[in-house]
Amino acid sequence: MANKHAKKPEDSRYHDTWRLLKKYRDVVWSMELSVQQVKKEFEIEFGSTIEDFLESAYLAGADLGGTKIESHARCIERSNQMLKLLNNAVDILRTRHKSGETYYWLLYYTFLSPQQLDNVNEIIEQLRPHIRDIGRTTYYRKREQAVAALSSILWGYSSKDCMTLLADFFPDMEAEI
Repeated sequence: MANKHAKKPEDSRYHDTWRLLKKYRDVVWSMELSVQQVKKEFEIEFGSTIEDFLESAYLAGADLGGTKIESHARCIERSNQMLKLLNNAVDILRTRHKSGETYYWLLYYTFLSPQQLDNVNEIIEQLRPHIRDIGRTTYYRKREQAVAALSSILWGYSSKDCMTLLADFFPDMEAEI
């Protein structure tokens, strides 16, 4: 007889989304600091703002490839693109999913708000105006559902659960799945 409490194999994409959400505030903070630091360093070194410098370099046809400035700019841009990707996925979840508004507020107070709340009880208190009759059990269940829904947006409609559904519609694909 199988152990009913045996741990199910977990989808690694869920963990990626979980990790991404847990790091969100740190990345936003780091981005703000990095941008400010690069701007200050640039002003000290070159005596002008980055925007003014880049405009004049562009007009002069200067190539900044391989420079420290380019390296910092690329790093900041990659982080910024990751944040935009996540923010867009959260917006799609909020506006398109049948439970989008509920999931949005769960994700917002748990991971995305500027200030991290101290504990689950504080999160639940903030959620009460948005989610009727929420308690700890409901919070944890809906939080897992929200992260799973966000995962499907971020990583596409190819999760393990969806593969079975696709096999029902496309029996010829079942061998491939």
